[in-house]
Amino acid sequence: MYVIMNKINTIKHSQLIIYLPIARHKEDLYLDKFTELGISGELASKLERQGILSPTPVQKMAIPKILAGKDLMAEAQTGTGKTLAFLLPMFDSFESKHGHVQGLVLTPTRELAMQIASEAKILAEGGDKSIMSIFGGRDIGKQLRKLSGKVDLVVATPGRLIDHMRRGSIDLAHLKFLVLDEADQMIYIGFRDEIEMILKATNKDKQLLCFSATLDSKVRKLAYRHMNSPLELFVEKESVTLEGIRQKVVHSSDRWKQEALFGELDKTKPFMAIIFCRTKRRADKLEEEMAIRGYDCRKLHGGIAQNARARVMKEFRNLKFQYLIATDLAARGLDIRGITHIYNFDIPESPETYIHRIGRTGRMGQDGAAVTFASPRDEDRLKDIEKAIEMKIPREEHVHGPNETSSGRGLEKETKVSGKGIGRSRRQDRQNKAGREKGRGGRKKR
Repeated sequence: MYVIMNKINTIKHSQLIIYLPIARHKEDLYLDKFTELGISGELASKLERQGILSPTPVQKMAIPKILAGKDLMAEAQTGTGKTLAFLLPMFDSFESKHGHVQGLVLTPTRELAMQIASEAKILAEGGDKSIMSIFGGRDIGKQLRKLSGKVDLVVATPGRLIDHMRRGSIDLAHLKFLVLDEADQMIYIGFRDEIEMILKATNKDKQLLCFSATLDSKVRKLAYRHMNSPLELFVEKESVTLEGIRQKVVHSSDRWKQEALFGELDKTKPFMAIIFCRTKRRADKLEEEMAIRGYDCRKLHGGIAQNARARVMKEFRNLKFQYLIATDLAARGLDIRGITHIYNFDIPESPETYIHRIGRTGRMGQDGAAVTFASPRDEDRLKDIEKAIEMKIPREEHVHGPNETSSGRGLEKETKVSGKGIGRSRRQDRQNKAGREKGRGGRKKR
């Protein structure tokens, strides 16, 4: 059941804390329709055509509060449905003849801005609402021309939005809603001053909504300076994010980590997968090696030009390739249906990042799998992750050697494969690569 408690905030405002576990009781059934939350039948029909029939827990609690005009902060993980939690009430509250930008959503990355704008455009189909995304790497001239017309909702990264503010090409003085999405990440990557500048340029009577994976002191301090008696919503992390995701750890030294990964790929045969690396350089090296071995893969990180990143994202959504090799920041906000497996080639820096990563699979009631590769020096981080998710992750050892695969219980039944890359040393791979390059043009491919 939902538990609502009054509490005095230690900063200077009183607030209502709403603890939000998963609905498990019959008395929660009355919330199982979007229309009963106050959402219009038109929007509910559009959701139904997408196969979205029932609201998630964060939507059940956030939507009525937003429609009631409340400022709020919601702590919710990726994959809990938080995007629709703010988009739906915004769309139902927009006025047809407003004449100004009515809604602004700030995000830390271009990819997340594109994702939110894409969802908003689906909701806007067949209506008179105009959606625009603003971020770097795109023709600013086109953005200026579109801003000169009717725009109801802007989804933007802070840097490019401030460029338009300085040009005088956007007016933020008549907003009905301002959303800070992934607020913790925007602060973490250094957008705090930009957010403050944007907030000061907006009207005070707007409704301010803050959604974040963690509501730490920095996020609260920023939000409370601009909020009016906000509500706080918390979603039970482990039951929302990890349910239906099978997890395991494969122990391997860094030297044999690629071999361990390739063994898992050949054994589990994922339909669509994301492989997370710690740095751009490691993602580059892994993509090069996987391409040599015949894996259908692309990379996604901040060192790639924006147009190329957008192309990679589009191709992955359209199933043009099987494996996306990504860094955490570049993959922030990815919401792609059909991802069956997540591989943590490098163990994440924090439990929150781990939850964000594996939350890309197992969505909307579907099953998923997450494999983390760890060396002995990663043991402390593994313990922190297990403590945060309140479970012991099954572990197995990678056995290096000819025709050897990982021992122990896997995520799938092991099948006999002839997969590339099993049991070969790095020296052999380099020799084979050199031989292929030397023989190109004169010998036929076998």
